[in-house]
Amino acid sequence: MSQSWFELIQQALGLLFSLDKDLWSIIWISFSVSLAALLITLIPSMLLGFVLAFKQFPGRHFVLNLVQTLQSIPTVVIGLLVYLLLTRMGPLGDLRWLFTQQGMILGQMLICAPVLIAMSQAAFTSADKRAWETALTLGASLPRAILMVSGELRGPLLLAVIAAFSRIVTEVGCSMMVGGNIEYVTRNIPTAIALETSKGDFAQAIALGLVLLFLAIIMNFALGNLRGKNQVRSH
Repeated sequence: MSQSWFELIQQALGLLFSLDKDLWSIIWISFSVSLAALLITLIPSMLLGFVLAFKQFPGRHFVLNLVQTLQSIPTVVIGLLVYLLLTRMGPLGDLRWLFTQQGMILGQMLICAPVLIAMSQAAFTSADKRAWETALTLGASLPRAILMVSGELRGPLLLAVIAAFSRIVTEVGCSMMVGGNIEYVTRNIPTAIALETSKGDFAQAIALGLVLLFLAIIMNFALGNLRGKNQVRSH
């Protein structure tokens, strides 16, 4: 590394503020893929979290343990699983999603779903069951009663959404294996940082790192603000 830190950061900021096409293409792919995975997974995961919190059924503890286990699986292992599913000889090979954004979305869905299910289940478990029973007693339909309870828990549920998005937008193992790091197609922020660092192009890697750092700061402030409001409500 022949340049000073000051020069590298200056170049990185220059790439960001000059709206460098290559750089912002990577940022766009990263955010669009992660948001798509989150939006597709959001409602089914929260409904499952609701069912796990409010209903008793055979196999409930098995499902809870499975969700907890899936949360701790390294993303590169999930990437390997999705790769085997999407490869030509795999059960989903006919979809031809390997090394595409659709394949990356599928992988990220498997990563963020356990986080959403576990955190929403914890939120619904902490809810006052009387609100749910009152809504049903007053004749509210099942979807409306769920929306009423969810409205009471919007803080914890939003925390689950932020935590899930934070996990998938920064993961590199699954995206590298399933996406292949193809320029303008599947190259996202984490895979680009790994590639540019290995090439010695530290300016672009630093610029992308600054984007993730800025995102982390915003999310942490949002999480802190939500936790503060929840603590005030609980007193």
